[in-house]
Amino acid sequence: MSAKWKLVIAWLISIIVLDQLSKMIVDRTMALHGSIPIIDGFFNLTYVRNTGAAFGMFSRSHQAFRLPFLILVSVVAIGFILTMLRRLRDQETGMITALAFILGGALGNLIDRLLHGEVIDFLDVYWSSYHWPAFNLADSFITIGVTITLYFLLNAKGEDPFAAT
Repeated sequence: MSAKWKLVIAWLISIIVLDQLSKMIVDRTMALHGSIPIIDGFFNLTYVRNTGAAFGMFSRSHQAFRLPFLILVSVVAIGFILTMLRRLRDQETGMITALAFILGGALGNLIDRLLHGEVIDFLDVYWSSYHWPAFNLADSFITIGVTITLYFLLNAKGEDPFAAT
């Protein structure tokens, strides 16, 4: 197994274990919609279940459409990320890590959808009357991975990091 895939698998195991363990702890120790202040006026742990996608998109759609659609989108995204990973050279550890973060987050939320039909969210950030939708560790890894990927793509200096090698 190449160094690239060893790195991807190490990140995937770490991300999925952290994500699923954190969700399991929240599910077993908090009441649904319960909230624990962590940083007063800024951050709470608040247990919610998101039937939709990011920011609750599709949450009002009929479940017969919503769940299969969101699972399909996840599977397609996972396939796309795996294709991009295949094209990277072992030395491109920054981009490999970024894509592994996105892949790990996508898998973490897909596991929730398959097990529960919805995603467990619990990280609740707000400021005064501005409230960010609750999210989880999988969402955080996806966001970090996308940010790192954009950084590399914007600084590629005309090179295509995904050019088939």
